[in-house]
This record gives sequence, structure tokens and C-alpha cells, in this order.
Amino acid sequence: MYGKLQGYEYDMWARMGDFTIFGTDGVRGRANDGMITPLNVTKLAVSVVNYYFATDHKSVNDKFTVVIGKDTRLSGYMLEPALTAGFIAAGADVVLLGPIPTPGVAFMTKSLRADLGVVISASHNPYYDNGIKFFSSEGFKISTAAEIAISEIFAKDQRLAPPDHTGKAMRLDDAAGRYVEFIKSSFPRHLNLTGLKMVVDSANGAAYKIAPQVFWELGAEIVRVGCEPNGLNINKDCGATDTKKLQKVVLDNEADIGIALDGDADRLIVIDEIGDVIDGDFLISAIAMNWQNEGRLSGKNVVATTMSNIGMEKYLNSIGLMLLRSDVGDKNVIQKMIEIGANIGGEKSGHIIPIDYSTTGDGIISSLQILSFLKKNALKTSELKKLYEPYPQVTINIPDTTDMTHLEFKTVEEEVKKIVGDTGRVIIRRSGTEPITRIMIEAETKSLIDRAIKFFM
Repeated sequence: MYGKLQGYEYDMWARMGDFTIFGTDGVRGRANDGMITPLNVTKLAVSVVNYYFATDHKSVNDKFTVVIGKDTRLSGYMLEPALTAGFIAAGADVVLLGPIPTPGVAFMTKSLRADLGVVISASHNPYYDNGIKFFSSEGFKISTAAEIAISEIFAKDQRLAPPDHTGKAMRLDDAAGRYVEFIKSSFPRHLNLTGLKMVVDSANGAAYKIAPQVFWELGAEIVRVGCEPNGLNINKDCGATDTKKLQKVVLDNEADIGIALDGDADRLIVIDEIGDVIDGDFLISAIAMNWQNEGRLSGKNVVATTMSNIGMEKYLNSIGLMLLRSDVGDKNVIQKMIEIGANIGGEKSGHIIPIDYSTTGDGIISSLQILSFLKKNALKTSELKKLYEPYPQVTINIPDTTDMTHLEFKTVEEEVKKIVGDTGRVIIRRSGTEPITRIMIEAETKSLIDRAIKFFM
């Protein structure tokens, strides 16, 4: 599964023989190790510019602008100048945005008419990981074909610009303010959040200033959680992947809603007023239903992934909509949405893509779509969970250090399928962002899940 090339490890799993240094969501790994070192990310930046100069028929005489944003990881201070040096050395100009959510980089790339957007973030991973994500001039994540081509250039010799054609860098100080105003424009002008008490958990990540500011400017009373980053506490005991603290703070403060983002704010999980978790499936369903009622839904299709609950699918069918599934990964969701003309889709994990506003998952804009629905209809947050009854579902993460072979996984998968029957599902897939294999089991009853899960314990 693994091999070595020029001193770093790369993952060939599920790439059908094409060499790539990219995973499901950019290039990711442990900071100062493997691919995520100053030397390798500088080389990566040069490779990216070489690729675009070749494919877009540009030369060193043409202007090529790159926008770079980051989250709050300590290693971002190391990787930002390394990437900047690589881009400049290859002949590109760089605009530095500072800490800003991933969807903010996508927005600013389009707003500045830049050729490329770059995010330095490992999203929901711990602080000791970091990664690099790339966005096209249209604000979409670059294609798999582009990733493979860039990987091939990376493995060969790169071309640097002559001394009189190297690029330059500048810092844009008002990027966060521009993004805040853009976010607010997605909320109906005739509504506000006055009278709403919100707990906002920014995972000590990229949205630690922006998210509370947006909700406060729209009139909400704000209680902050995970808004004091120190470079080492991103996603630690907070955010969309660990909501226990947020749930407690919501209850202790008798808040109306809790909003949980992840490290780069492209995920959203909601906590209702009684402390229950509302995942991406419910949120996507609520937005789809609301947009359908308002005549804003494009067509009759909603996109989710193979991990989304069967209960969600049945609910959407009951209101005249169809759920179409893509492979896991927000890039796959967006590709399917574009193919069929859908304008809402996402993942159970909280990546929600309201494509009328954002070209990637956007936790803050998605939360405003939910809040506008609740305010307009005078609903409590807990009523979102009344849309449908989900099938019991469990996800198990097995580290790469396990002794289970691919063949053994397939054998166990067949046995589990016999237990959950035709109405249940089992999905085994290797994570593209962490060194683990994920197993999702879904069945009509919890007892069937309990029987099935024993095969992996």
C-alpha cells in the first residue's frame, strides 16, 4: 500500500495505479514530516505553477496570482512562507489572507480574480497534522486529473523563473471583513437574529473571529467556545468532531442553539436547545425542504454520500425529492451536484454545500440557512430532528496498524451484510485524510448493529 519516493511516503490506495501525492482533500500529513515539510511544500508550489503555466499556455511574462489562507495551527507559520517562496520562485505573485476559513479562500480567489487559491489546513485533524488544498480560479477544488499531473511534475525536475521574472507577495489586511460581508449577504435582509442566544464553537480554528462576529452583527447574543487558538488546541475537545463541551455550554446557558465548526470551518454540526446533536443529514434535509417550499431548490435532486442515512433518503422521497449519492468527499459531492444541476448537497459529517452561495463546504453560510428557516417559521432547533427517524448507524475507525488484511476485511464485510439484510448497509473504506479504515454499519434495529459490530471488536 505504501512506497517511498525522494524521502517521503505516498499513498497509492484506490488510485488505480496513478501516482499522486494527494489524498481525498489535498496533500495532508504530519507537520514537519513526509510531504508536509518546508522543502517539500516549496517544491509543491513550484510544481503547481509549472503545471498551470503548461496547461494554460502561460509564460513567465504572464501574470499569475495565488491567494493563500490558513487556519490557526502552529505549523502554518512554517508552511506559509515556504509555499510563498515556491510560488514566487516559479514566477507567481502571492496574496496572503492570514487566518480565514477554507470557503473564505474559495470566495477571495474568485473575488480577486486570482488564478489559484491555496488553503493551509488539515481541517478536522489534530494540530500536529497540516495540509495544502488548492482551488481553481472559479473557486472549486482542483480536479483529480490536475492532482495527478502536479504529482508527476513534483516527481521530476521543476522549472524556476529567471531572476527578472520572479513574483512578489503582499498581505491583504481586510480579507476577513470582506468575507464577513459576503456571508451576511446570504441571510434574508428582512430577518435578523435578535432574541436568539447562540453558543458558537469555532474549534479554535480559522473562524475563531469571523463566526462570532457574523452572528453578533446579525443580532444574536453570543457565547463563545473554542475561540481562543494558541496554535496547539485546534479541534482539541471542541468543534464539529467533539461536541461534548458545546452541548454542556448550551444547556448551562439555556441557549437556543449551538453551532459547531471544524478547524477550517467547512463543516457544520448543530446542537439543539436540549443538548442533542443534529448532524449534516438533518441539516441538508431541512435546507432542501425549505428551499423547495420557497421555490429556490434547483430541480428535485439532493446530493449526499454513501455514508448518509437511509432515513434521510426516505424522508426526501416522501416530500417528492430524490437523494443521489456520491463517493465520500465534498469534492465528489460538488462534482455530482454540477452534473445533475442540484444546488444543495453535502455529507453527514457536516460538509454542506449551498452552491448558490459557496463553491465548497461552508459551515457559517449553511448555519445561516438553518437559522433563517427556524426564525421564519418560529421553530425551536430541536424540531429539526423531527423531520425523520434515522436508521441506527455506527462508524468504527480501525487504525492502519491493525493486522487485518484486505481479504479479511472483504470476508468480514460479507458476514456483516448477511446480518443487516437487504434493508441495511455496510461500507468499508479507507480514509483519505487519516491513516485509518472507516467501517459504517446501518440497520433497521440497534440489535442488528450490535450483532454486526462484534466482527470488528
